[in-house]
Amino acid sequence: MLTNHEIDYRIHGEEMQYVEVELDPQETAIAESGSFMMMDDGIQMQTIFGDGSQQQGGGFLGKLMGAGKRLLTGESLFMTAFTNVMHGKRSVSFASPYPGKIIPLDLLQLNGKVICQKDAFLCAAKGVSVGIDFQRRLGTGIFGGEGFIMQKLEGDGMAFVHAGGHVFERVLAPGQMIKIDTGCLVALTQTVDYDIQFVGGIKNTIFGGEGLFFATLRGPGKVWIQTLPVSRLASRILSYGTTNRKEEGSILGGLGNLLDGDGR
Repeated sequence: MLTNHEIDYRIHGEEMQYVEVELDPQETAIAESGSFMMMDDGIQMQTIFGDGSQQQGGGFLGKLMGAGKRLLTGESLFMTAFTNVMHGKRSVSFASPYPGKIIPLDLLQLNGKVICQKDAFLCAAKGVSVGIDFQRRLGTGIFGGEGFIMQKLEGDGMAFVHAGGHVFERVLAPGQMIKIDTGCLVALTQTVDYDIQFVGGIKNTIFGGEGLFFATLRGPGKVWIQTLPVSRLASRILSYGTTNRKEEGSILGGLGNLLDGDGR
């Protein structure tokens, strides 16, 4: 018997997507603050501690502790619940925060648990538990960077995560290993073994623009990978806004701007 609300959905758009969740009477979807886009009349909004799942605990203290763990992932103590209080079907939509793709995750088909980047969660059916997942290895704890504290989505309903740029899946066979930039990892199933490794070599340490550490993923299981981590996008935008290019007097100054798409 399913314990999470059964919601239908449609994903719209290409580069800047949004997910439209269809709710039957008394069905509820939960979402992070700031992801709401629009809703039909008859949808009731309510601010709740944490995710409102059964795993959070019934008492006030249990709810407070469950919600408080979310602070470790940089999220708010609160989520918003959207409930259809009318007799017919109603829809509520949630938008992507930056260019990329929305990934639907059917937790029932994924053995009840998916681990994802701490800022990837967008929305889910009520009953899905949104918690934190600590890595067991000491090396991961010290050197993990973006990958140290990750979110875990548990339950038997639908959850939706967002990733930047192009997103694709890799299905790893038992024992098969891939190495990936920690920021490019979006999510993985619980059967995938995950660790952080140091990129050795003095050239990598001094000149390696991609960082000193990468994630190693060993199958079996499924992995979701993004081509544009939001941290990489933000650092590139920041560098364009703060770097003095010293183009005055340079023969290539104007040409450089044209090549960058800036025709001024």
